[in-house]
Amino acid sequence: MKNLYSAFKGTFLSFLCGVFLIAKLNGAELPNFADLVEKHSASIVEISTLRNVEMQASGERGSIDELLRQFGPGGVPGEDSGQVPLRAPRRAAVGSGFIISSDGFVITNNHVVSGADEIRVHLNDRRVFDAEIIGLDEPSDIALLKLDAEALPFVDFGDSDAVRVGEWVLAIGSPFGLEFSAAAGIVSAKGRSVPGRSSYNYMAFIQTDVAINQGNSGGPLFNLQGDVIGINSQIISSTGGSNGISFSIPSNVAMNVISQLKEAGRVERGLLGVRMREVDFALAEIFDMDIPRGAFVDGVMPGSPAGDAGIKNEDIIVGFNGHDIEYFTDLPFYVGQYRPNTEAELIYYRGGVQQKTSVVLGSSPTNEGVAFKTSVQPARVNPLGFLVEELSEDIKEVAGIEGVRIVKLNPGPGAEAGLREGDVVVALNRSEISSVEGFARVAESLPRSGYIPVRVVREGQGTTLALELAE
Repeated sequence: MKNLYSAFKGTFLSFLCGVFLIAKLNGAELPNFADLVEKHSASIVEISTLRNVEMQASGERGSIDELLRQFGPGGVPGEDSGQVPLRAPRRAAVGSGFIISSDGFVITNNHVVSGADEIRVHLNDRRVFDAEIIGLDEPSDIALLKLDAEALPFVDFGDSDAVRVGEWVLAIGSPFGLEFSAAAGIVSAKGRSVPGRSSYNYMAFIQTDVAINQGNSGGPLFNLQGDVIGINSQIISSTGGSNGISFSIPSNVAMNVISQLKEAGRVERGLLGVRMREVDFALAEIFDMDIPRGAFVDGVMPGSPAGDAGIKNEDIIVGFNGHDIEYFTDLPFYVGQYRPNTEAELIYYRGGVQQKTSVVLGSSPTNEGVAFKTSVQPARVNPLGFLVEELSEDIKEVAGIEGVRIVKLNPGPGAEAGLREGDVVVALNRSEISSVEGFARVAESLPRSGYIPVRVVREGQGTTLALELAE
């Protein structure tokens, strides 16, 4: 028994030594982020915004016609409304950002600063600056700000195309307002297409397992060399906190957007003009392809650049201007990197035969902001606590939806139900909506209390929310 105990003891000690040795060796191979944080933390900023919310002294709910008479464009009460607006500034958002030049250019997410009445940028050395918006780009979720400052520390962009899955990366930002916090992880995947804040899918994200939370939006994603290879933008979460799945805007996309925002204050993207879907094994077999890949053309828009180039329904596009199209989401991403009137090469399969053609890109509706503005109808108010406006004919045709867009969200049933600015309302209380006038008629007929359903399209996906009305 004693010999057995001695043998067991020796084996167990050998096992522990082996574990400790492996842990030590593995630990020695792990990267040390301390130098990177120390070098670049001064270039990271926290961004706080204030938004003025219009509130009415009277809480009574009148008819929609009366409300439309009281409120002019933008939801401002008329002089004869008999109501006094109460302005109550509130802290709308806290996000992150980073300085990209010594003269004060700052990058963050569009959704962090869009609609803000005041933007303040907090530096690592505790200085605070008011920021000027140089340009906003909703499809890429990028905003370019400018500070009135000189000799600021800044970071450089790296090549996001060179990033490999499995590489170590580091994020610095202000999760939950805890400013200048660092979190590390690895690149989990590249070229991810996830529901975004735009009806147009112009993004192929870098996916990581870095702990990104609310407040990290707009902060940088570093590689081990200290170059910014991504801008933290989105998370997928069932709780509102990190589930280890986060998405960053590739730096190469950001550099293109920033260049155009500096130049013109907006971004122009090309348009191909096709509806498409994934190529699965069944489609690949039907159309004589060796493996499933590419974008299956479900429809060609009349008079579109694709139609002019000879693209037809059931063609399978596998290449665009030197870029391989493995998945159908690759195509709008690459098209969006080129400006209108660019001549590009398309490679496609038709009847099992690979063919080529050239196409001159058109202009995406996002170039004119048609999804978010209208010069025909002013924005109108409704008793649910939000302002709506018409969708343009272009966005209706390209996105394939009818409805009205929420342009301003005030306290009320809509906000409490989880509606967001930018949501497209397609049905209210089970009545389809195709115009502001139609929306007003349905809103006027709503019950004075109880729950009603509202169907919206958000980030390219439909969802139904329950609004609670009260006397």
